[in-house]
Amino acid sequence: MKIAVTGKGGTGKTTLSGILCHLFKEDGYQVLAVDADPDANLASALGIPLELAASIRPISEQRQLIQERTGAEPNQFGQLFKINPTVADLPDAYSIEFQGIKLLVMGGVKKGGEGCACPENVLLKSLLSEIILRRDEVVVVDMEAGIEHLGRATAQTIDLMLIVVEPGARSVQTAETIMRMGAELGLKNFGIIGNKLQNDAQKEWIAKRYQSDMILGMIPFDATIQEADLLQKAPMEALQPDLKQNLVGIYTNILERTGDEHGI
Repeated sequence: MKIAVTGKGGTGKTTLSGILCHLFKEDGYQVLAVDADPDANLASALGIPLELAASIRPISEQRQLIQERTGAEPNQFGQLFKINPTVADLPDAYSIEFQGIKLLVMGGVKKGGEGCACPENVLLKSLLSEIILRRDEVVVVDMEAGIEHLGRATAQTIDLMLIVVEPGARSVQTAETIMRMGAELGLKNFGIIGNKLQNDAQKEWIAKRYQSDMILGMIPFDATIQEADLLQKAPMEALQPDLKQNLVGIYTNILERTGDEHGI
């Protein structure tokens, strides 16, 4: 099963990605978590200790690896390089494992030329395609607010794109852009998760903007999630019983939407 989680920055997509990884793992799945957001925070959401997380070098910063696989220097434009680099060994070679979950941090191109056909982006796009098309584990990809690294074949193979939406026009507009771009690539299965809801009016506000069968869950605002971040604890460890039950319901809806009969 391949799931991509996206949404406007700050909506809680990374926290949700980390919790889903733990729920899949608790349910007996092998899980590969992929941090494809340049602002990489999935390690924290998984509860990986700070000292271990600090040792992770994103793939996009592995200059020697990029040159070795593409034949070109990173951050240098106008070069000839391989557009189909060998990447099949990278998920196992560069992931770390914590509490039964593998994490691969891809990183991103943060400076001028973002979105270009430069060696770094070619390697990242090839790597994400390899993971989604050929890996056997449950793959949860924490993406940035866009689908830059998704090619057409990759998008069509994703089982579900979860878009996390908070009450606010900009968040909804970002979700609409993501769905439009995804549809252009042939991605058909979208799910909406409302998050950080403080009252019924906010819940209804989001519900009115999507077809009911597209909404897979609504998550109330919970200060314990923020407290977990301050204490450098996995959000999964801080869940109150009602909130965990809510998230398990979302997890069950994801299994049903993707046609997986395995359940928690």
